[in-house]
Parts: sequence; structure tokens; C-alpha cells
Amino acid sequence: MQTDVYNRPPLYTNHEIVARISVGLRSFTMNLSKARFFLLGVAVIGSGIVLGTFLWLKLAPKPGLGGWNARPLEGLSRQGQVPEFSLTERSGKNIGLAALRGKIWVADFIYTSCTDTCPLQTAAMAKLQKQWSDRPELKLVSFTVDPARDTPRVLSGYADKFKADAERWLFLTGEKEQIAQLIQAGFHLSAAPLTEDGTQASVILHSPRFVLVDREAQIRGYYDSRDGEALKRLKADVATLLNRKKE
Repeated sequence: MQTDVYNRPPLYTNHEIVARISVGLRSFTMNLSKARFFLLGVAVIGSGIVLGTFLWLKLAPKPGLGGWNARPLEGLSRQGQVPEFSLTERSGKNIGLAALRGKIWVADFIYTSCTDTCPLQTAAMAKLQKQWSDRPELKLVSFTVDPARDTPRVLSGYADKFKADAERWLFLTGEKEQIAQLIQAGFHLSAAPLTEDGTQASVILHSPRFVLVDREAQIRGYYDSRDGEALKRLKADVATLLNRKKE
């Protein structure tokens, strides 16, 4: 027996249709909100990438020093004079440029709470110390870029972890403005705290380069501590200066 389609009960009442439309609208609104959050997240990540790239480029040596290519920064060419400074060593002693004149030294820039390049830099410096343990005229100098936290006592504990010889390897701290001026105007490098909402930075972006300085406090080269080949060139240049008579 066939049923008259016109006599069938309606599939939905008006009430049910309105309810289903309401559910659909709520679902659409929720999906729209998720899409907005997704787009916002993409925008934040994109901004972070742009900011990170800008800061990283900012931390490279100044264009006048040769740009990104390491080779123009090496080769023992004179890159400028290290200015006078007076900072506090981990021992508590006051150390100035006069204490390093007549010595060949390698400088780097670290902070003790760093978990990125700093431990690798310091380990590489420890290898230099070991390689030239019989050459007291070679000094190593690590400048903190976080003087507020890196007190002489903190630096001393950090140095002990890497068996730093107190007579050969200096760890220097001081006033924040003084260190910033020395890094930027003296060594032609940069250090920038990565802050969020004005809070104190836990991450400090800084150059991972080693700086070779001769007996007259002339900068003779910049070497990327992350590059094994650059470190080999640094060792070769150190050997050249050690074996060269005073200029």
C-alpha cells in the first residue's frame, strides 16, 4: 500500500528548524573564533621571526668591518684599537687595559646563565688555554654581557667549571653602561637583551665571535666560535702573533 507523500508528517517542526539553525550559527561562530586565533598565532610567529632576524643582523659586526663573510675580518689586518677600560675580575681585582698590554689575548662575550652559545664558547676557550699552556704571553678574556647577575662570585663559580687558570684567563664584569659601551664602541659588536613586557631579560642576544687582540691592543681579527674552520684560522693567527717579534 502506497502512502500519500502529502499526508506524511513534516520532518521538522518550526521549533526544531530554529534550534538547528541556532546550533549551526554557534558552530560557525566557534570555527570563526578558532580561525581568528590561528591567524593571530601566525601573525605573532611571523613578527617573532622578523624581530629575531633584525636582532641577529644587529648583532653582526658593523658593515665597515666586512659584513657577514668571516674572511675579511681575519688575516691579522688591523681592525681598530681597544679603548681603555677598568673592570672587575672574578678575583675582585680591578683590571684595566694596561694589564693586557704586551700580551696577545683572545676575547669573548658570554653570560653565565646562557644555555645557547656561551657554554660552547667557553669550552672552545678552555681548549685554547690547554693548547698554549706553555705560553704565558697568551691571555684569554671573557666579558660578561649580564653584569647585573654575573658578580665576581658568580663568574668565579662559572670559571671553575671550565678549569680556567686564574693567571691566564680573566672573567670581567662591571657597570652595565660601561660594558655596553666597550662592546659596541670598542669591539664593534653588539649585545641586546630580549625583553617581554618590560620584564628583566633572561635571554641576551650577543655576538658569538672571538676577538684576537695583539700586544699593542690592536684588534687583529674576528672569528665565529660556531665555525670549526674559523677556529682553526684563529689558532693559526694566534701562533703567528706568538712567534712574531713585537711590532
